[in-house]
Amino acid sequence: MGKNADTYEQIALAEMTAWLMEVKQRPGVVGIVTSGAQQVINTIIPDKVHQAITYAMEKMVKAVLIGNQYFTGSPLMSGTLEERELKVRDVITIYQRTASVEGAVTGAGGILLGLADLPAFLMIKMKMLFEIARLYGYDTKTLHERIFLLYVFKLTFSSQESRNETIKLLENWGDYVGKYPDHIEAFDWRAFQLAYRDYLDLAKLLQLIPVIGAGVGAVTNYKLSAKLGHFAMQAFRMRFFDV
Repeated sequence: MGKNADTYEQIALAEMTAWLMEVKQRPGVVGIVTSGAQQVINTIIPDKVHQAITYAMEKMVKAVLIGNQYFTGSPLMSGTLEERELKVRDVITIYQRTASVEGAVTGAGGILLGLADLPAFLMIKMKMLFEIARLYGYDTKTLHERIFLLYVFKLTFSSQESRNETIKLLENWGDYVGKYPDHIEAFDWRAFQLAYRDYLDLAKLLQLIPVIGAGVGAVTNYKLSAKLGHFAMQAFRMRFFDV
């Protein structure tokens, strides 16, 4: 059992190290071009879409910081890293399927139901993060743990420039927590919202188009949920290995 646990942890550490190298890339030509394309896309998106994203993000952030709708229970207090991550992978799969179904249903309805997908998908993603944190043994009733989850979310869905800033913060989370004001007003939700909005790619926007939106919504939500789950696992591995 001990050798198996050591082997698993060695593999997990190697995976996390490789992930860190990938996350810390410099903004390259592709990233600059992609960012420019996203800005062009954002200029042709109807104002009500931007307003819907802003409203949904503000509500989600405030609900995470002060609400209980995302709370999934007490932290898991025992288990090896391997045992915890077996449960984590099951949770990610469940939420991927849920997000995929939700994306297909709302995508089939065109722009109105497509806009409804924004808060619904945000809720699914945050519920997943809360459950993952619980399985790694962290108490999501505390403000600092909730803020950590918001930064994991931001790390996953932001530009490379923003990602580089966020990963530095997460790598030094212990120092950051000690300096962070213990009140919700200190969290810059507007910058958080803009980072997520600018990340939304063409595939997600295609979900707003009737007929093709169903297929696009199902696939996109599935992939974005998988990406968030993967980033969350690596972020909690950083804390496990105290990197």
